[in-house]
Amino acid sequence: MRQAILCLDDEVIIVEAMRQELRGYFGQRFLYETALSAGEARNVLEDLVDEGVKVILIISDWLMPGTRGDEFLAEVREQHPGLRAILVTGQADEAAIERVERDNLAECIVRKPWKADELTKAVEHCIGVSGKETGDGP
Repeated sequence: MRQAILCLDDEVIIVEAMRQELRGYFGQRFLYETALSAGEARNVLEDLVDEGVKVILIISDWLMPGTRGDEFLAEVREQHPGLRAILVTGQADEAAIERVERDNLAECIVRKPWKADELTKAVEHCIGVSGKETGDGP
């Protein structure tokens, strides 16, 4: 069964940077999907599930038009209880961070701008897989 990581941010450059960093580290081990809004992410998630692809991780920005990342992750946890998540933020307020931690909405919180290996280390932590062990990493 194919596995996917879904990257969500309202800025194209950010989701493309996420995808490129993950693909560069984990190689072809996963599908790397992107979405520019919570609505689009819902549709991508639904389509992947319908196609038999197991989404193992969502990496979501916090501050987006329409739906904040913590709200989106709460909704996803309700519909997909085993799905892991990382919240990426440069602007989340402390109340939102506390909610994410208290309600266990994300396994990790990564602050923007992240350091070169910070995102891949967070992904390894969340899904229990090392890119280096696959031979696909740098």
